[in-house]
Amino acid sequence: MAEIKKVNDTQVVDYMARDYTSILQAMRELIPEKLPNWKDYTSEADFGNVLLQLFAHMGDILSYYQDRIANESFLGTARTRQSIIHHLKLIGYRLATAAPASTILKLTVPPTYTGTITVKKGDAFATKSQKEKPSIRFEYIGEDFTVDCSTLTTNPITHRKEIPHEISVEEGRLIEKEKLGVSNGKSNQQFILAHKGLILRSLGIGSEANKDITLTTKLGDMEEPWTLQETLAFSRAGQQEAVQKDYVIEVDEDDRAMIIFGDGDFGAIPPAGADIYATYRIGGGLKGNVLANTIQTIVDAPQLTAIGARVNNPGPATGGSERESIEHAVMHAPGVFRSLKRAVTAEDYEALALNYKGVGKVRAEAGNWNRVKLFVAPDGGGSVSDILRKNLLAYFEDKRPLTTVIEIADVDYVRIYLTAKLAIERYYIQENVREKARKAIKDLLAFDNVDFKQTLYLSKFYEAIEAIEGVQYVTITEFCELRSGQTADQRGYTTQTGGREMVKPDGKIDLGMNEIPRIPDDADDDPNYAGGIYIMLVEEGAV
Repeated sequence: MAEIKKVNDTQVVDYMARDYTSILQAMRELIPEKLPNWKDYTSEADFGNVLLQLFAHMGDILSYYQDRIANESFLGTARTRQSIIHHLKLIGYRLATAAPASTILKLTVPPTYTGTITVKKGDAFATKSQKEKPSIRFEYIGEDFTVDCSTLTTNPITHRKEIPHEISVEEGRLIEKEKLGVSNGKSNQQFILAHKGLILRSLGIGSEANKDITLTTKLGDMEEPWTLQETLAFSRAGQQEAVQKDYVIEVDEDDRAMIIFGDGDFGAIPPAGADIYATYRIGGGLKGNVLANTIQTIVDAPQLTAIGARVNNPGPATGGSERESIEHAVMHAPGVFRSLKRAVTAEDYEALALNYKGVGKVRAEAGNWNRVKLFVAPDGGGSVSDILRKNLLAYFEDKRPLTTVIEIADVDYVRIYLTAKLAIERYYIQENVREKARKAIKDLLAFDNVDFKQTLYLSKFYEAIEAIEGVQYVTITEFCELRSGQTADQRGYTTQTGGREMVKPDGKIDLGMNEIPRIPDDADDDPNYAGGIYIMLVEEGAV
């Protein structure tokens, strides 16, 4: 509430009164001094009160916008994506777009087919469409290749011929030769891509490795390629040479990408009358992280459909992630800025790797004097795909010291098993409470909530389950881990008497330097069991 202060017997307006109520009170407390003839100001029916309320309402709105302007002026308090984009542009940091998931497909043909097949770049495959879950499109991103099927042998188990080539696919769609417009010959021209959701990964400044987008201009019979840069500040050659044909891309808060050309001094101007074409990919997101054996539909590859070919993904698709969030950018941008985009220390390698979309967690480990090992977990978990490994190595090419060798390795996932006996209070639906308990456990072990070398405490799981409404009490009878190479019957801990306990006496699980906990994928036929979590119900009042 407003506080009316007096200085030299004169009332002073409290400018800290910023909301409707305090502004209105401050004005009413000034009435006896400013308008002594107004005696009936306490009546709500007085028209003067209507005016005061209007002024208080306008003051409340102005205060709101003043606060918003103040908040959006600083990186740590800004809340709109557009403000974050502008702030980070000052330190050369660009919010990352969504990243596509990738995997390897296996292609088979009928045993009777003896002709040749050609797999072309852009051939499309997809998951099967389900209710409230549309199909996910994947496209082949490698170079065209041809296979003579007459030389292949038939697999005696599948009774089909298997194509020996691996088909690397990425989630998304290729937009080819989209005409953006015609150059008017002026400086700083801008063109917006027609499709939202551009996939744009950093693979080195001006690097030929970046194939997410290609841009060309065509004037008559002459077609010229242009090079994507992070900035046009250095896009000029010597005094005797032409200005470099570079351009930059800016992505707004709605994921619309804008192509920006130079002014003739910093970056060339497309010649007047030239048509401008762009080929790029759209897509990305967590939706692409599909399970193994789910990509089985040939969508756009008529040469394969005609001969009865089949596809399948033996492993899951990994690396798909949503566009960079404001929270992630605020947390990691300072580290990238401090590294000056040069990887020297382990912290530099980790900060730069986390800046690459598709990387969820990373730990850098120095080997000998010129070798660095990166333990990488893709967004959402899983193993590093060949595509992500190749792109990440290309990304570090202009950031690592010349003699440093970078190795990409998978993290070690440790499966956590938990069994809980749950007593549910009367009048609560048992299945609902059981599902809430299972969700509470999953949240504690969710990929975004765990890290390397973590200690899992049994008390945290008790705390999470007991906080659920309707839980009378809970007893956790199994809390143990299973590492790679161990079988399910090796769960638990050997006691001094030779028996096995399923919960450590100290109630904690310690993980190693390269280990990350996760919920197992395996399950049995018990409906109470799902992915390493077993919820048993006990009767109310039972001991």
